[in-house]
Amino acid sequence: MTSKFQDSFLRLKTYCEKEGFKGWDPYDGLNSKVFQALPFKHWDLARLAWIQGFKRSPINFRNLLLVPKEHNAKGVALFLLGYCKLFKASLKGDETYGSTTSILKHINELTELLLSMKSEGYSGVCWGYNFDWQARRLFLFKKHTPTVVATAFCVEALLESYEITKNETVLKQALTAADFVTNDLSRTPQRSGFLFSYSVKVGNNTVINASLLGAKILSYSYKYNQNEAHLKLAKQAVLAACELQEEDGSWIYGLLPIQSWIDSFHTGFNLDAIETYQKNTGDNSFQDYIKKGMDFYVKHFFEDSGMPKYYHNKTYPIDIHCPAQIIVTCSKLDVFKTYQGLLEKVLNWTIDNMQHKKGYFYYQLKQGLSSKIPYMRWSNAFMFNAMAHYNLETKSI
Repeated sequence: MTSKFQDSFLRLKTYCEKEGFKGWDPYDGLNSKVFQALPFKHWDLARLAWIQGFKRSPINFRNLLLVPKEHNAKGVALFLLGYCKLFKASLKGDETYGSTTSILKHINELTELLLSMKSEGYSGVCWGYNFDWQARRLFLFKKHTPTVVATAFCVEALLESYEITKNETVLKQALTAADFVTNDLSRTPQRSGFLFSYSVKVGNNTVINASLLGAKILSYSYKYNQNEAHLKLAKQAVLAACELQEEDGSWIYGLLPIQSWIDSFHTGFNLDAIETYQKNTGDNSFQDYIKKGMDFYVKHFFEDSGMPKYYHNKTYPIDIHCPAQIIVTCSKLDVFKTYQGLLEKVLNWTIDNMQHKKGYFYYQLKQGLSSKIPYMRWSNAFMFNAMAHYNLETKSI
């Protein structure tokens, strides 16, 4: 597996660096210059159909319809997280993926790029996506509308960068994201606590993983600033999410009737966020929820062959987020060694079935025509970060 993994990761790294970390995204259809020149852009149903057409099509029409390759803030954050892991591996003597100096150069460049992409006009630093996004017919997210999901990934990446570079400016800016969470996101009461909203836009207020990512950001504020008010809010959000966990350890995606599915990578996000809260605050009172969630995660989302499943009760689509997130989650929860056999099988299956000879990873495999479009954020940034975690963990064994 070692030489196979190294070859796979080097091909992915070479591809992403050659592309300058820019690329397409499953949801970037409204960036089409053709669509923007049409009157349909003012019609919500047309916008929704256009986005879904791009997302679901196994054929990539983006060049034809003039969708440019761009940086995506969450994607940049994932690359930055990955390079931080490679830096730590290089300090252990592993320069397979670059020297300590060259990796540090990437860290500094990606940190600067990420800070330049923040959304303006909010209480603290925050990030959105580089495209307009029509969420059903309820609301339109204009590009760069901040979300707690994108912001959480960016904050974590910047803090990892700070721990390496000790750039105090980066630390100070990243921690202001807590003010974005407390002042700009709404809160929906839920049993003993509340859920943070997904975004500043009204209408998507009860997504469990999004709320936990808000708590994750606040836990960093407590870790670095000892902000007791942020600790209290973070604990309330974690408590509400844990009370929503089913007896078998699962979580539905959200509380709206159309959000009742149970999927793999959002389960991983939940576990990551709760564990990060515990590590940042020293409050380990949610360990039983983590254990139940982890047991459900590994038992229901992976076949014996290592094939990852999107949903707990059906196989397809097989989405690249799923094998990537299980590696990161196991690393975050300090259970990599416990599940190393599973992770090796999952990664081996993914390399064999979802990586192109050019190095990039596919978006989704389906029973019919699969989507093998090289999405930079959704596919390659996630796998880059996952493989960097895997590499560092195996250096520690």
